Amino acid sequence: MSDHQSSSASEARRVHVVGAGPVGLLMTALLQQEPGYDIRLYEKRSEYTRDRMVRLAPYLVADSIDAYRSDPLDGDNVEAVFQPWELQEALAFRQQMSPDLRALLVDLTGGFCPLNDIELALSDLIGQGGPSPVERITATLDVDAIQAMLEPSDILIDCTGCKSLLRDHLVPEWEPAYGQERNTNSIRMEHAVVATFLFNKRYECNEYCKYYKNLDNSQYKFVPSVERTLNDEGASHVTGIIRISEREYDAMPATCEDAWLREHMPAVARSMERFIEKVEAETGGALDGDPQVIRIVLDLYRAYNATNRKWLRGRLPEHPFARSSVFLVGDSAIGSPYFQSISLGFECAMFLAGLLTHTEYSADEVLEHYERLVYQQWLRVYMRTKQIKHNKDLFETLDDTFGLLEKLHIF
Repeated sequence: MSDHQSSSASEARRVHVVGAGPVGLLMTALLQQEPGYDIRLYEKRSEYTRDRMVRLAPYLVADSIDAYRSDPLDGDNVEAVFQPWELQEALAFRQQMSPDLRALLVDLTGGFCPLNDIELALSDLIGQGGPSPVERITATLDVDAIQAMLEPSDILIDCTGCKSLLRDHLVPEWEPAYGQERNTNSIRMEHAVVATFLFNKRYECNEYCKYYKNLDNSQYKFVPSVERTLNDEGASHVTGIIRISEREYDAMPATCEDAWLREHMPAVARSMERFIEKVEAETGGALDGDPQVIRIVLDLYRAYNATNRKWLRGRLPEHPFARSSVFLVGDSAIGSPYFQSISLGFECAMFLAGLLTHTEYSADEVLEHYERLVYQQWLRVYMRTKQIKHNKDLFETLDDTFGLLEKLHIF
């Protein structure tokens, strides 16, 4: 395999970014600002329509190690998993980011915004151009089409999300399978109803609020995430999780109206309504529109291999994956529940873009460095997710002494 710096300065290296969601768009915007690439961005959608509200983690724009590990739930994990020089290396690349892109990220981490606003803002920034050209291609690709378009020394970046096109194709057939899927390790956390509503008054939510507003909810608890408030408009955007059984999950449509929930799962609907009623009584405000309700399976998963390193050491040197560099970024590599995935995907995209700009690294070194980073991010999000889930389980049994004791493991 050729070194990724081996081509002459006049030869741009082809980069294929498959999937133009938020992570694919950020990956493209990052590489576009660096010279020496010919970028092709593939997307099957003709427009951006997803209006789900998301919040990007402040650590994405941290300018110091202390700022990077300021999250009280995550700071110790970061210190345990990463060496200081690794964090400094990642922070150094952020400081070299184009001013326009950095300003956009700072703005996006300032509060909640619709997912399609993030996609449109990044898309517009790409449209302004940069040192490396970007060709946008509307196409629905499969594995065979991707392999057919690859040329030696191309870079392929899979940003196709949780149902990744390539994740379970990065391990050749002669490699041992790791479970039900060849390259995927998945942990089921819970089944849940996720309800989102906009409240027309500013409303701050903390653990005391969650507890007292759920006092009358015995079986189902509506548990909103802390810091899910749109402060700049004086309104509160609340997204909460209600744990349900697998049977209840199977009986629900993927999305539903509040009326459907009241008719078919009245106890679940009532838990959310009680919470909202108490917020209304406390603030004097009211809902702005109807709640949005979806069902979701909360899984924590990762790719055992986030690159094509197994193919590069394999028995078919002429296979497209044995002659190129392939990376999984975003939900293609790691999926984490409890509103963490997009920030994690952005983090991996920024790290990979930084690696590719290091002229002293060979292609093999880039692959190994990226594998290490993804594994470290997996350890970090695994510990954080397990702690969130454990705390949530404890919260749901606070008024049941024996139920609470069953969930405590005191050593």
